[in-house]
Amino acid sequence: MSFTLKILGCSSATPTTKAHPSAQILNMEEKLFLIDCGEGTQVQLRKYKVRFSKIDHIFISHLHGDHFFGLIGLVSSFHTLNRGKDLHIYSPKGLKEIIITQLKITKTQLSYYIHFHELKGNEPILIHDDKKLTVTAIPLKHRIKTFGYLFEEKQKERKLNMDAVLNHEVEVCDYRGLKLGKDYTDNNGNVIDNSVFTSNPSAPLKYAYCSDTAYYPEITKWIKGVDLLYHESTFLDELKELAIKTGHSTVKDAVLIAKEAEAKNLLLGHFSARYPNREVFLEEAKLYFNNVEISEKGKDFIYNN
Repeated sequence: MSFTLKILGCSSATPTTKAHPSAQILNMEEKLFLIDCGEGTQVQLRKYKVRFSKIDHIFISHLHGDHFFGLIGLVSSFHTLNRGKDLHIYSPKGLKEIIITQLKITKTQLSYYIHFHELKGNEPILIHDDKKLTVTAIPLKHRIKTFGYLFEEKQKERKLNMDAVLNHEVEVCDYRGLKLGKDYTDNNGNVIDNSVFTSNPSAPLKYAYCSDTAYYPEITKWIKGVDLLYHESTFLDELKELAIKTGHSTVKDAVLIAKEAEAKNLLLGHFSARYPNREVFLEEAKLYFNNVEISEKGKDFIYNN
């Protein structure tokens, strides 16, 4: 099992010719999920050859412009490309009104239907559940209502040991039971432990997206043991007071969350434009946490087990 995270943008505030605001594509179980949609996201999707037609779910963290100003353009392009499939958009309350108003004023009748899922509350909410994975919205701590997202693969079935299966002449109709962990009863009535025929599957992979947020240790119990944690790190620790004032995190805040959550890997992002050299974020983080990387537009981060 594996997943790939492609960074489309990882800068805070306004876009520049070299820096794009928040947007990323998660490929998990061969499904593409768009997470945040800052200005210029569809240009980035084209630049990095991401297939528009495979995006059926969009997750917006909050309604600050650098996280959703690219959405109406993408929604309109889907229409221009004659999309027929439904689109699901998840966000705090208010985004539906914004998008519907824009479509109404421009007299645009979409070729497809949008399901708006408005998020609220102060506890995690299961918002997507299919045969292979789940997505949970996680409340964060910012100046306005904000949610992070936890993507989790479902547990795979046990793996068959075909040598043992054939040696005991197990019939095909019994394979399913073995994969589900059941013991096997042979033709003589002997019960043989399941472990003879199967082995444990790989552990399900988890990815957590946490942006924007102030330091908020409450979330660590909800994202415990994630394989990859993307956590905003707008400032270095020298601007701790500014981070508190604006509802953002420092590099050290992100590291503390990663440690408490027992995250296997940490990915920093949402960098302030005041830092032209982003390697300083990595240098500071490495003082406290080993498995850390910095986001870079166009870069793929691949995790497997």
